[in-house]
Amino acid sequence: MGLLTETNAQYYAGQQAFTTAGGAGQAFTCTFDTELVDSPVANYSITNNGVTIAPANYSVVNNTITITSALVAGNIVVQLSTPAMWANNGGYSYIKMEDVINNFLVAYVGEGKLISKAKRTDVMFHAKRGLQEFSYDTLKSIKSQELNIPPSLSVIIPQDYVNYVECSWIDDSGVKHIIYPTTLTSNPYTVPIQDADGVPIQDGDGANIESAQSITNTRWDSVNSVTLTGSVTNNWNANIYGWNWGKANLGRRYGLDPSTSQVNGWFTIDEREGKFSFSSDLKDKLIILEYISDGLSVDYDMRIPKMAEQAIYMHIAYSILSSKMGIPEYIVQRYKKDRRAALRNAKIRLSNIKLDEFVQVMRNKSKWIKH
Repeated sequence: MGLLTETNAQYYAGQQAFTTAGGAGQAFTCTFDTELVDSPVANYSITNNGVTIAPANYSVVNNTITITSALVAGNIVVQLSTPAMWANNGGYSYIKMEDVINNFLVAYVGEGKLISKAKRTDVMFHAKRGLQEFSYDTLKSIKSQELNIPPSLSVIIPQDYVNYVECSWIDDSGVKHIIYPTTLTSNPYTVPIQDADGVPIQDGDGANIESAQSITNTRWDSVNSVTLTGSVTNNWNANIYGWNWGKANLGRRYGLDPSTSQVNGWFTIDEREGKFSFSSDLKDKLIILEYISDGLSVDYDMRIPKMAEQAIYMHIAYSILSSKMGIPEYIVQRYKKDRRAALRNAKIRLSNIKLDEFVQVMRNKSKWIKH
């Protein structure tokens, strides 16, 4: 039996059509790979002979649409929204978490098998944990946001953020310029107000009274690449880029710190406010923030690339066997090795190395590589 479940119209146009003889109280079951949802925003619309049916006149349960209003004989068309179509594109390269759990219970659990019985909740837990671990360094789980840096020089950490990958600002040509994290400054987690003797002041509940704004952050917000050069025309004279930067064109760059010798700006992570903070020379810049999520933030993210399907099965099997009583240690170690081998294969497959691209890069092999 083939694995494709959508027609060309469903996949390419995001449409599924039905024929109706008219009347009220009719039900239509959609077979999109994408589940129809109403909350918080519906990812579909319904028309009857080109006329949109109001949401109050139908209900959706398990992709079955029940229309309560009277229909005109003709066609019923269910149209996915554009974001839902984007999310569905390329979906064949993934397997849903629900299918992974069902497949594991069928293939690895039962009488005559190494795992005689296992609760579905246990399999689900280990599958989710495996997805989290694989998302950090194996799966293609990098997300990105295009943002403008406001006058406050801060943007809120994404809702499903786990760790950052890269931050870049975009010039007028659309080219990325990498923004690096900095150790030149820091974001204090607490900012207690002190008395004249330096002792923190408490409120009526005995808790320290904190300032709304960090002095360190205020000073950093007023700095840019010019005031950090060590120029004699400014009072900061931080001398970050090395002594007498103005003589750089003469080749006198000895003693520079490579970690700070760049002019793309810097960012820090303000754990106190849950924000990314940027240096002032990046104000009003367009940036791209790339970050890692754990794959569990929303139902749609809970899917596994088919190239890593065996790895997730081996992870679940090893996790269950290593936590069960009475399993011989050599069996546990065998599945530990199987998990490691499957994960290694998944990383190789997902690295997506193409021989033609590798050859194209190596055409420059006659050039010296500077370290």
